Amino acid sequence: MKTYEAARLGQTPPFLGLHMQQLRDVMALAEPRRLLGGTVIFDEGQPVRRFSLLMTGDIRFVRLTAEGDQIIVLHIQVGQMFGIGVALGQITHQTTAIAANDCLLLSWPNALWSVFCAAYPAFAAATFRAVGARADEMSNRIVELSTKLVEQRIACALLRMIGQSGRKVGGGVEIGFPLTRGNIADMTGTTLHTVSRVLSSWERLRLIESTRCHIVVIDPHRLVMISLATGRSPTDHPGFAEIAAAIH
Repeated sequence: MKTYEAARLGQTPPFLGLHMQQLRDVMALAEPRRLLGGTVIFDEGQPVRRFSLLMTGDIRFVRLTAEGDQIIVLHIQVGQMFGIGVALGQITHQTTAIAANDCLLLSWPNALWSVFCAAYPAFAAATFRAVGARADEMSNRIVELSTKLVEQRIACALLRMIGQSGRKVGGGVEIGFPLTRGNIADMTGTTLHTVSRVLSSWERLRLIESTRCHIVVIDPHRLVMISLATGRSPTDHPGFAEIAAAIH
């Protein structure tokens, strides 16, 4: 395996600190997969047979309600493990994983999980930190759905995504993967009509720019104020540090 590919692996949190031969050994055991946006990686209810690391692109986890509606549960970022049911005692996948855009991932059979944990001290620790962060995000989203008005929920969702994958462009901060208004409705527990009405209003106010499947946040600070109760500081937003990093 080429040295630069092993070096890229060594920059991901689960494999930080490994020397080059260890990284080559890990790469030699991996199955690389290049996926087009929209590809289903695994379906909810399928057996968990492999665990994976996202090297490029973005992945969204979705669940279906009893009525057949889709709910976007999480977005997975570059450098994170996913499909780790073997570590959580799960024998089937609890969500469906879909490539949000073109992706490269590496996957390994479940039998190697305990091998990696024993051989590479940072591996399990980094993975479980990521799981803890996802649990915190889910907790915050439950609170949002229970306590916030729809405009606040939409603002929170956009801010969370620029904190995770935002990139600076000429007009502001662009969310780094394709995102439809229907996707936002799925994430915020509202309707496509309501999301379209809110985003159109924000476009007129120059808070955002929206083209087909792409959103640029022009004024993140005003969006933070919308997401919060009146009178609170923007620094009270749970993702403020990540949002500030994306802006600057």
